[in-house]
Amino acid sequence: MVVVQVVLTFLLLNTSVGLTILTAISNFFTWLTAQGMAGCNFVFGGIEVSKGSSVFFFNVLMPLVFISALIGILKWLGILDFIVKWIGWIFNKVTGLGEVESYVPIATTLLGSPQIFMTIQSQIRKMNFNQLFTVCLTVISGMSASMLASYMTMIDGKYVVIAVVLNLFSGLIISAIMNPYDEKIATADEEEKESEGKKEREPFFSMLGDYISSGFDLAIIVAAMCIGFIALISFLNNGLAAICGISFTDILGYVFAPIAYVIGVPLQDVVRIGGLMATKLLTNEFVAMGQVASMTTLTAKSVAMISVYLVSFVNFGTLGIISGAVKSISGEKAKDVAKFSLKLILGGTLAGLLSAAIVGIFF
Repeated sequence: MVVVQVVLTFLLLNTSVGLTILTAISNFFTWLTAQGMAGCNFVFGGIEVSKGSSVFFFNVLMPLVFISALIGILKWLGILDFIVKWIGWIFNKVTGLGEVESYVPIATTLLGSPQIFMTIQSQIRKMNFNQLFTVCLTVISGMSASMLASYMTMIDGKYVVIAVVLNLFSGLIISAIMNPYDEKIATADEEEKESEGKKEREPFFSMLGDYISSGFDLAIIVAAMCIGFIALISFLNNGLAAICGISFTDILGYVFAPIAYVIGVPLQDVVRIGGLMATKLLTNEFVAMGQVASMTTLTAKSVAMISVYLVSFVNFGTLGIISGAVKSISGEKAKDVAKFSLKLILGGTLAGLLSAAIVGIFF
């Protein structure tokens, strides 16, 4: 899987075909964002914004409502399930893992968290401790397609696409090292599959309303998290700077600097990159991405590596989401998640570091 990651990264970054693919995907999601802004402009069009400025809530979060609706339509039509099934089949052949292990990274990317857990409820109830850890690790080290357009408004789109490709494998690679096991996760029984197939499909407009509401709820939650965490970081930075002469972010930067250096970040950038890594872990990827743009003196290699590292769900907030999702399915399995929660954060962080290190090879 590491070899596959290296080859794919080389093809995407160092060949005309790869660069064309990256540009095309990035442009497509930029276009999608513009379509989502049509509804935003209708609702908020009367609000005046200072010339040259950009409002994070309007330009980054509100398009999530449209992207969520689009994903709902694709799933209702069966297109998304078809894509997940066959890409998962190909992925299974490449990785040599079981059906569920191969399904989860693809489904997480296309469906997001916690929705992915709802699609494997019967399997979760049958999983042992090690199997559940692998599934949770691939979820927390992945990302959702609904976020792609938002990420691309904050960092270079080509690094977002590369991160998506690398993260499909990184979580499984780290899991194989931290949590090896031989048995395969049980697939759904044929009777369960048959009963699921007989369920009456939800009416189209009911489904569409649910997905639109979910997209708006997600935007509000992310906005609230950003307001709270950024304010908290500002408070800690200014408070510690006044007392000790060094900011909280700088302290975290020095703590994570050795890690940044080990994966290949240039020496002159390790403290600032370390600070971004810590910020993402303690808050979320949006907060850290917002700080990348202000660091104009970072080398191209550092920008590429931190951009790829930030494109994942690894933070303590996502850990809570995963715990809640599993608890809604099985209280017993939720206790297992609680036992390996810190190990899960460590594994997700290592997966992000692996992806960043592989990108750094080509700079």
